[in-house]
Order: sequence, then C-alpha cells, then structure tokens
Amino acid sequence: MASTIMNMPLNVGTVKGLDCLSHGNLKPNTLTIRPMVSTCPSRRMFAVKASANDRHTKSVGKSIEESEADVVAGNAPEAPPVPPVPSAPAGTPVISPLNISQRPRRNRRSPVFRSAFQETSLSPANFVYPLFIHEGEEDTPIGAMPGCYRLGWRHGLLEEVAKARDVGVNSIVLFPKVPDALKTPTGDEAYNDSGLVPRTIRLLKDKYPDLIIYTDVALDPYSSDGHDGIVREDGVIMNDETVHQLCKQAVSQARAGADVVSPSDMMDGRVGAIRSALDAEGFQHVSIMSYTAKYASSFYGPFREALDSNPRFGDKKTYQMNPANYREALIETRADESEGADILLVKPGLPYLDIIRLLRDNSSLPIAAYQVSGEYSMIKAGGALKMIDEEKVMLESLMCLRRAGADIILTYFALQAARSLCGEK
Repeated sequence: MASTIMNMPLNVGTVKGLDCLSHGNLKPNTLTIRPMVSTCPSRRMFAVKASANDRHTKSVGKSIEESEADVVAGNAPEAPPVPPVPSAPAGTPVISPLNISQRPRRNRRSPVFRSAFQETSLSPANFVYPLFIHEGEEDTPIGAMPGCYRLGWRHGLLEEVAKARDVGVNSIVLFPKVPDALKTPTGDEAYNDSGLVPRTIRLLKDKYPDLIIYTDVALDPYSSDGHDGIVREDGVIMNDETVHQLCKQAVSQARAGADVVSPSDMMDGRVGAIRSALDAEGFQHVSIMSYTAKYASSFYGPFREALDSNPRFGDKKTYQMNPANYREALIETRADESEGADILLVKPGLPYLDIIRLLRDNSSLPIAAYQVSGEYSMIKAGGALKMIDEEKVMLESLMCLRRAGADIILTYFALQAARSLCGEK
C-alpha cells in the first residue's frame, strides 16, 4: 500500500531512500515530516513518523506473556557472554588501582561520550569571509596567501560568494585594492559613492539581498602614505581629522547597503563619532563592529601584500596596541561599549586568545576574532610541507578561537572550513 508525502512550503528537495511502495504497513496520508536544523544548507534532515493509528505489529516467536513467564521460571534466553578483560602488554607492572574517585577520562573513553560532552561547537554560521577585490576582470592570486585572490568585483567575487553561501557562509567582509592614482594623503576616495567598495556592495545586495556585508573603515587602502589616518608633515597621525574622514566613509558604505561597518583604524573616539554620523543620516539599523583590541602585530604581512598598503614610512605603533599589553584592552573595551559599538573584535586571533577571553569575561557584547593573514599562511605553509595536517590544524585553530570566547571569526579559511564541516572535500 502506497504512502504519500505531505506538501510543504519549504525548498527541501526529496527524501532519499524513502520508498513508500516497499513499506506495506504504512497507510496513505499518515506520514509526518518535520524539517530539522542543519548547519550545512546542502544537507536537509527529516524525522519521519508513522501515524498513531498505524498499530500493526508483526508477531515473531513467543508472546510477551510467555517470554516473561520463562524469565520468572529461570529460563532466561541466552545473550552474548561478558567480554573478556583486555590483556596488558608483557612487562606491565602489577599494581593496586589508585584510590581516586574522580577519573575525568571516563567521560572521554568513546566518541559518543566525547561528542555528548563537547562544550564548544563550530559552524559555518560562525564565519565571516574576508574577500579582496579589485577593478580588474581577472582573479589575481596572492603569492603570500595560497588559495586567496584579488577577485574581480563583477565576476570572480560573485562566484566566490555563491560558493560560500552553498556551504552556509553568508557573511563577508570586503577589502579593496585601490589604484595608486586614486590614493591621496587624505584618502578622499574612501567616501566616493561611486568607488570600488560602494559599487561592490550595491552589486552584491542586488544579487544576494540576504547576504550580510561587513566593510572596513580605515584610510590605509586609500592613503598615499599607507597609514590608517592622515599623516602630518612631522609623521604624526592626526586623530580627530582622521575620524572626520572615517565618518564620511562609514556613511558612504551604509548608503550603499552595508550591514556592518568596521572601523579598524584605532583612532580614539571614532566609534562614537561614526555612530552619531550614521544616526544623523538615518542609518540607525547599521551595526558597528569595532576593532577594539587591534595590536601592532607582525602577523599582518601577507594582508598588506594583498592590498599593496604597506606604510610608506614608519610603523603603526602610535595607534595600534602594544603586543605586550593586556589590561589596556579593557580600556579600549569600555570606551567602545560606551560609544555604541555592537560587536568587539580582537586582532590577531590565535596568538591573542587571552585577550579574547578577557573581552568575553568583561563584556556582554558579541566578540569577534580575526584569524589574520599570517596565521592563515603559516598553516598553509606547514600543510604544503607535510609538517602538519592542514585540515585538522585549520579546524583546531578555529575551534580554539571559539573556545576562547569568539562568537564569530573572520577567517580566510571560511570556505574551506565550511566545506570540511559539511563533509565536502
């Protein structure tokens, strides 16, 4: 007797392996199908339950009453014997067991236990995918970052975003490679509504309206000096004047359709100023992810090659944080919270797990971690040299960032990791 599957307003495809004609005890219109949540959109799971009215049971052997009577009479049926105790290798000392009540290994002795008691999860939804874009039509490989490209904003970018969405990564952050001819000391191209980033946002939102787009708010891609702010003739990075430019940049990005603007410049007071500028222009719905604890790190090298944005002189130590400092991150955290930040970010990621935990323990806001280009390239290089298992180290590093307290992770591994989590190669 055939069974039918009820129509559902979900694009869920077919239920593989369910051959209604071969299930004679199932009646028509008696199957209830409930969609279940999966972290990988390409995999849909269902629970199939027969109707309560279908109570046919197949009788095999003795009845329940007869079986119970046999047990009461001492005639219990045979079962497999107790397995033998595994033998220890020759030479193992014979000792009395330790008199300890707590043996944590008991909860780790099987995959089922380990899965049941796992405290931290990792999902494609936790990833924000950083993508480099340029004006060209072709995708250009980035030598220091194997597997990463400067993507053509009209073609290659759309293809990469489609791949990411197929495995559940629906958040990206854009980083532009700006032509040198458009770079100036004051970075005015940063707030050009017809510039590369606003054009790209509009294109992406037209194609994928539900895509979450983060943007970078800083002047270094647009500055002829390669710094995150305006540089005075004596080499000083001008704070308040830079913030003025950043506000115009953030508003331009919001106007194009950005969901989250992300000031990475580390100027004092920029979060509050950007919040006020956005609100004044009617963008109260646009979030701010502040680079709260961004350190003057040596792990950024490959990124600067990707954008050709190395400082023309000096370094960024007068505005980015000292890698030796811990408590200072709390000062930045309290400032960003009070100024209206929606998300707090720590950069770099893995070398700064203590800072991620510090922010997690001292703020109720979502915490982001940026697994930066140097971290990515080291894992890639180790894998290429067969010194480590690239996939396992990749997933472990991401899990560590989550365990430390990160809600979301900006990672160049987003697509690769999501495919791995979804069982793809």
